[in-house]
Amino acid sequence: MSTKRLLGVFAHPDDEGMIGGTLLQYHTAGVETGLIYATRGEAGGISNPALATRETLGQVREDEARAAGAELHVDHLWFLNYRDSGMAGMSDNQNPQALIRANAGQVVGKLVEIIRQFQPHVLITFDEMGGYKHPDHIAIYKYTTMAFHAAADYALYPELGEAHSASKLYYGTWVRRHIIMMDEWLQAQEEEGNVFRGLDINQLGLADDQISVTLDVERWTEAKKHAWSRHKTQKGTTATVDHMPDELQRKLRNTEYFQLATSRVGPDIVGENDLFARII
Repeated sequence: MSTKRLLGVFAHPDDEGMIGGTLLQYHTAGVETGLIYATRGEAGGISNPALATRETLGQVREDEARAAGAELHVDHLWFLNYRDSGMAGMSDNQNPQALIRANAGQVVGKLVEIIRQFQPHVLITFDEMGGYKHPDHIAIYKYTTMAFHAAADYALYPELGEAHSASKLYYGTWVRRHIIMMDEWLQAQEEEGNVFRGLDINQLGLADDQISVTLDVERWTEAKKHAWSRHKTQKGTTATVDHMPDELQRKLRNTEYFQLATSRVGPDIVGENDLFARII
């Protein structure tokens, strides 16, 4: 197969917003795209009780993810069927089906099977801090990193298909200076639901010298916002980008950042800014 393929691996519906412009940009360039969600976001907020109940939220959020994926022209979606673990300290952490309580070998096996079937050239997931230390974000970072390597090893999971060596693994998140900017604004507004509250923001996100690829996705800003609007149950449930002035939102939405974690085709070159550089 000659078509290049990009696979995003995330914890919950709406996490794909981190790379919405990237998905649109590479789709336009002819890249086949896919998204994996480990859970259906069952522990998330419900912005309007008319949209979902606690019992139906998972299915509603799956439908929202599929609608957002269609807006982003994503070709393939998969759900691993684990349960949202919720934020650290929530009772959802103890649910036996929660992602953070799952058997690591089984989670990695599910990812390996999809990787071997889809055969992506590039994988993207969260960084080690999971954006803002969400337990599920950190878990899927670990499992995706493991699966990137395991999928290429003929001796591991031989029953799940022929080994596939993806070319690159990237971690996508905000840059640290933007996290600091968001936190300062949220504190000034005394916003409830500030996901950074109580965290050392100087340890979150990518420092400038950790950035391998910077993608200018300004042309996709409105399309990204439209895709995000499909997550109706989540709109306004946390005090993040949606609540900020338009000028701040543009700074946050117009550029997407990635750190190269592993490459089988050599390092990225500063200023090149292409996730598929040197991939034939």
